[in-house]
Amino acid sequence: MTTSVAVLLPLALTLILALTLRRTLLALGVGILSGALMIASFNPFMTLEYLAVTAGQQVYADGSWQSWHLNVLMAMVLLGAMTQLLARGGAVNAFADWLYHRIRNGRQARLGVVFLGWVVFIDGIFSCIAVGHVCQPLSQRYAMPKEQIAYLVDSNASPLCSLLPFSSWGPYVMAILAGITLLPVSPLQAFIEMAQINFYAITVIGLSLLAAWFGSGFKSLKNTDTAPESVQVGSPWLLGVPMATLLIASIGFTLWSGGAASEHWSITDWFSNADIGSSMRNACILATLTCVLLLKLSGRSLSQLMKDILAGIQGISFAIGILIFTWMIGAVIKDLGVAKLLAGWAEQFLSVHFLLAGTFLLCAVMAFTTGSSWGTFAIMIPIGSEIASAVDVTMLIPALSAVMAGAVFGDHCSPISDTSVLSATSSGCEPHSHVITQLPFAMIAAFTSLLGYQLTNLALPGYVVWLIVGMTAVGLFLLLTRFSGKFSRREALQEEG
Repeated sequence: MTTSVAVLLPLALTLILALTLRRTLLALGVGILSGALMIASFNPFMTLEYLAVTAGQQVYADGSWQSWHLNVLMAMVLLGAMTQLLARGGAVNAFADWLYHRIRNGRQARLGVVFLGWVVFIDGIFSCIAVGHVCQPLSQRYAMPKEQIAYLVDSNASPLCSLLPFSSWGPYVMAILAGITLLPVSPLQAFIEMAQINFYAITVIGLSLLAAWFGSGFKSLKNTDTAPESVQVGSPWLLGVPMATLLIASIGFTLWSGGAASEHWSITDWFSNADIGSSMRNACILATLTCVLLLKLSGRSLSQLMKDILAGIQGISFAIGILIFTWMIGAVIKDLGVAKLLAGWAEQFLSVHFLLAGTFLLCAVMAFTTGSSWGTFAIMIPIGSEIASAVDVTMLIPALSAVMAGAVFGDHCSPISDTSVLSATSSGCEPHSHVITQLPFAMIAAFTSLLGYQLTNLALPGYVVWLIVGMTAVGLFLLLTRFSGKFSRREALQEEG
């Protein structure tokens, strides 16, 4: 039994370091090294050999190239390059100028922030930077507090990316899912099914729409300014065309690869049999080339474009490092037999009736304290799948959805999360102020999500669960609106007195 418990040490070190140091890459590295030492019986030369072999197997194993891993890495590099090309090449600024002259009132301005987040779906961090920067000039003109802009930006960045397989999150999560041998469906189909019951992400986006429509939860600015004449007309094409190319090409290449591998004319079969890795890679290549061509025609030099691309590769390198370490620690954990041990304990002690709610809370705490949803995915998706399979195999997909939802919630509320900080700074407000003001909306979504997963645990029909979740979220939103409205009026009377 001592030997069995000892194999948990690398995993425990990874979790403790991730929670205390808040540095996911370092935590994963320590976990990999400690696990390799145990597997090699603490022989330094055998440890180095094991690490080299394990790292090499992530790209070449069993006499063939690991095409999935290579396609995912290439897609992430291209997305990083495209992000910097759009930001540094003036596409974001041009879109901001174009949008500035087409909004007529406060409601349109708030909804514009939400819808722009839906358009810039490529990546959570890019969405925070681009949308906040584009919409910040709307603050004074339409009496929008900058905290309100930051809330709308943040709520339609990471939560939206966690639902879309064609964002930068999709390949990352599906790469982790591909390593789960017990997964009953393809990684793409699993991602889509998980997204359908991601109560937190869907509820957060819905609440942001309500908040944007009614202007609730934030105190309006007193003074508004008209649009300055110095703002240029702008153009949406530099940003819009590459984004549309990425979306259309992603769907087109996916359906093409799935149709070629399917015997039936069925969209479901096409998506199930699609080569999502190569499809995403090809779509990213096409979109990046389109972006480069448009920027070159707009007057940007080749040397500037190369610098933009290199800056993008440098910016995405950290995420790539986390992903590679994720693959390696997954191999280490498998070789140690950690998953089987945890699954056996879970089967013996964990009640199926609280599996989903408990998973949601655990992942929320971990993501909040580390400020990293991706790090939580890396550690908890493999473990959660093993535990769910041992306790109740029918709860595998819902349990993975609870991991995603809990991680997004924790990251969404964390003051040390990169998306929280970038949403605030790009919108022109303090990160602490942004976290505090968006917390009531996030807590409503978290409570209703916890309720949704617990009801799913009780085997209620999906439409009944969603009906209860939706009604609860709207009811709590109305209560929040009423109390925040009373608070704002009381403040106004005190200032006038």
